[in-house]
Amino acid sequence: MQRERVADNIWVFTSSLFAQVTAGVVFTSEGAVVIDTLPYPSEAREMRDFARSRSLGNRGIRYVVLTHSHADHIYGAYLYPEAEVISHRRCRDLMRRHAEQGLRDAREHAPELNEVQIRLPGLVFQEEMTIRLGGRTIVLSESPGHSADVVSVFIKEDKVLFASDTVMPVPYIVGGDTHALIKSLEAIADLGLENIVQGHGEVLLRGEIVETVASNIAYLQKIDSLVRQYLRDKLPRQELQAIDIEACGKSRIPLSGLVQRFHQANLAYLYEVYRHGPPNTEQDQDNE
Repeated sequence: MQRERVADNIWVFTSSLFAQVTAGVVFTSEGAVVIDTLPYPSEAREMRDFARSRSLGNRGIRYVVLTHSHADHIYGAYLYPEAEVISHRRCRDLMRRHAEQGLRDAREHAPELNEVQIRLPGLVFQEEMTIRLGGRTIVLSESPGHSADVVSVFIKEDKVLFASDTVMPVPYIVGGDTHALIKSLEAIADLGLENIVQGHGEVLLRGEIVETVASNIAYLQKIDSLVRQYLRDKLPRQELQAIDIEACGKSRIPLSGLVQRFHQANLAYLYEVYRHGPPNTEQDQDNE
């Protein structure tokens, strides 16, 4: 696991075990706020111990924010019994319906998850919620697209945005909505940010943000257009494999090459959506 300070008392943790998924901690004089939790107990516990050690004497860890219901963001919440867990209302609803079964399935190929316990959020919101703590203003806002329940976390004074999976090296929209994600990305572009913490991968610096957001929007528009054209031409889904990720404006290198799998999954998902209509997306269809 990598640990990085992105601003005064704001830390980012990046998993070495699963898809470079990220989580964070914001320390204040009145306690700490944890943003997502990492999926595997070894890394989640290491992050928890760091957060506790630095918040001793400052009222400890006050809140854990879950940005959405996918497994790689929620599995470590049980390690913070002292904290209030916060999420969007949709996130809690999805966790109630699907998280336990998803965890049982995950344990079949990852026995290190046997100790994980699903902890549901106790405090939920819709649209927007603001936490004011120790001189920091932390704004939680709806940011749908990757999934319907995603929220972003904006630390206003530092101009740092934990964008969750709204921003990734390659957008991932399986189970989500392309057009909703484009709108969420457009909203991010107007915030004048210093840093974006992507849901997976490296922290974006101020000079990288505009280009990355524009590139992600262009990618989504490109694959949307290509898939629609394939359907108009009545080409079989297998032909989508010929659409290279680099032809859509994205590198195949990030996340140790995992982005290529995301890209192919995006194409297949859009093909089925536009051919048959969207599936039931109220399920945690994939960890990412």
